[in-house]
Amino acid sequence: MARNPIQFQPGLSLPAFLKQYGTEEQCRAALYRLRWPKEFVCPDCGNTPCCQLSRGLYQCHHCHHQTSLTAGTIFHGTHLPLTTWFLAIYLLTQRKNGLSALQLSRELGVTYNTAWKLKHKLLQVMHERNQGETLTGRIEIDDAYLGGERPGKRGRGAEHKFPFVAAVQTDEEGHPQRVQLRRVSGFTLTEIRRYAQQAIAPGSQVISDGLGCFRAFDTPDYAHERHITGGGRASVENPEFNWVNNPAGQRQERHHWHLPCHPRAARPSLPGRVRIPLQQALRPQGHDPALSRGGGKNAADAVPVPEDG
Repeated sequence: MARNPIQFQPGLSLPAFLKQYGTEEQCRAALYRLRWPKEFVCPDCGNTPCCQLSRGLYQCHHCHHQTSLTAGTIFHGTHLPLTTWFLAIYLLTQRKNGLSALQLSRELGVTYNTAWKLKHKLLQVMHERNQGETLTGRIEIDDAYLGGERPGKRGRGAEHKFPFVAAVQTDEEGHPQRVQLRRVSGFTLTEIRRYAQQAIAPGSQVISDGLGCFRAFDTPDYAHERHITGGGRASVENPEFNWVNNPAGQRQERHHWHLPCHPRAARPSLPGRVRIPLQQALRPQGHDPALSRGGGKNAADAVPVPEDG
């Protein structure tokens, strides 16, 4: 029997991760390269020459403004070592079936409250970073729902379920590049038009099933391919939807592990393992400064800590 290429795709092993990010110095060097890829840039005046002080601060030669490596990022003011943050990012992005805050606390050796806040800060930053990005090129798109099994109507129109659009951007050879999960108010023509304006770049090739709301892509801005799939097993085995059916299906199977405190913040993730997205830890534009503080009151403190098992 042939192996599933999604299940057996290569990933970053724990020994390989620890070899790259196992010490505080390695984590600081990685963060420096991500924050200042070419050279230090003063956040106050924009000049580049600087000197490093004994306290670990960087001082601009022009305006003498002092800043730390973690200032203005999600690590700002944290009392945790960067090795703990990096390991948390690794664990949260490598687990196919997700990771509860309780299990994260055990693996990091921190308290449950610390692990819960850390996890939700990372999920929030990933959500905010993806909100302003659009997919482009060849895009597989499908409708899906989040919600537990309940008596009554199933599928579209069922109560107590959150509708969302799953979209996967692929290259010309059909290999997945990015995945996007966006909640919508419903699968109507008006709502999908709004979604298209926010999430899909003009000129993209959009591949969908025959659901009527996807006619929103029948405009000169998109090259739209509609495939009437019908129902049953054949509808999810269509090769044109090879990738979009995987994250959507997995998301519905394990939704209770991944819903953050706000239903719109569904965490995007490609099926299987991905490399550690350290650049997502840098604060994006519009980020709530409360989420950047490592201690004291912040957005996580204002949310009651749920029971997590």
